Amino acid sequence: MNETERDPIQPVQCPECPAGMMHPHLITYFTWLGDELIMVPNFPAWICDMCGKREYDEKAISWLTMLLNPNAGEPTRRQRKPPLPRPRPGSAHITPDS
Repeated sequence: MNETERDPIQPVQCPECPAGMMHPHLITYFTWLGDELIMVPNFPAWICDMCGKREYDEKAISWLTMLLNPNAGEPTRRQRKPPLPRPRPGSAHITPDS
């Protein structure tokens, strides 16, 4: 099935106003990162055709948050587990099977 054969996304009722319907749109999203204004074009959102309420796509917000994270791109640091104590020579060693 190609892009044109898929069903279009159906509008949903607006949670703010009883008469409005939320429709999907691609908008320019604005947010502050410290003292800098960040603009993201073609950002998915649902907008009410009556009251203008906007709800942003959760996956897109999550993706953007990850990208704007100051630690993005840095290798993750794994915490080392302390080594298990070794049995001393001559001491009895108990195994889970015994």
